[in-house]
Amino acid sequence: MRLNRFLASAGLGSRRGVEKMIVEGHVTVNGEPCLDLATTVLPSDSVKVDGRLVKAEPMCYLLLNKPKGFLCTADDEKDRRTIFDLLPDGFPRLFNVGRLDKESEGLLILTNDGELAQFLTHPSHGVEKEYEVILDQPFDSAKREKLLRGFHIEGGRAKMEGLAQLGPQKLKVILKQGLKRQIRLMFYDLGYEVDQLTRIRIGPLKANHLPLGAWRMLTAREVESLRKEPKSKAAWKPAAASPAPAKSTANKGNRQAAKPPRKGRNFTTKARRHEG
Repeated sequence: MRLNRFLASAGLGSRRGVEKMIVEGHVTVNGEPCLDLATTVLPSDSVKVDGRLVKAEPMCYLLLNKPKGFLCTADDEKDRRTIFDLLPDGFPRLFNVGRLDKESEGLLILTNDGELAQFLTHPSHGVEKEYEVILDQPFDSAKREKLLRGFHIEGGRAKMEGLAQLGPQKLKVILKQGLKRQIRLMFYDLGYEVDQLTRIRIGPLKANHLPLGAWRMLTAREVESLRKEPKSKAAWKPAAASPAPAKSTANKGNRQAAKPPRKGRNFTTKARRHEG
């Protein structure tokens, strides 16, 4: 096994992270410093990181349906509930692939396979994540194209790959990116707040009746399907939007002018409350 994969399988991080450890001289093999990323490690070899002996652990892959109120972190300084509190003792050290904020729910992959985690999170691989979103007010379908074209938010340029309206305030969203609080920030930029956010699909994986707070092991076939490059497909077509109720056009301009501004709403503060 190549050294970088060996270290990733020991739960020391992604392939890129462990490669940095190697080139910076933190790793020894059989007592000798090793800077060669192509080094092959045998079961009989002694591998240490900063003097600590490292043992590869069996690869583990879980699908978790996160409920609201749990943080995506292994440790919390305030001793709040984390997603790892939902797992029984005895698992190897796992980390979550991507994040959901505290007030969001839905699917997460937990694993100690750093190489797979990097593949799933890197935007160049185009792994889709699908969400159901409920807004605080009816959605104006005229704003759909802006979300699909994309625009800058905190963290970079963000865009949605697909957007379908399921009801006046309920939408289905597809992303290939993973910017922090991306969906909440994009809708907030257009004047909405997200009341409920649920991830319902990661690549080919769906919940399939997995209850909130529950988890299951992924099958070998499911893990292999995650490793494959997504196939190109025809443009995603949204479902027809729910018809909007008829409105009188009388005094339209006056009504708009009289609408009170949305004051006192600090999204950053609100989002941070969501996250902790």
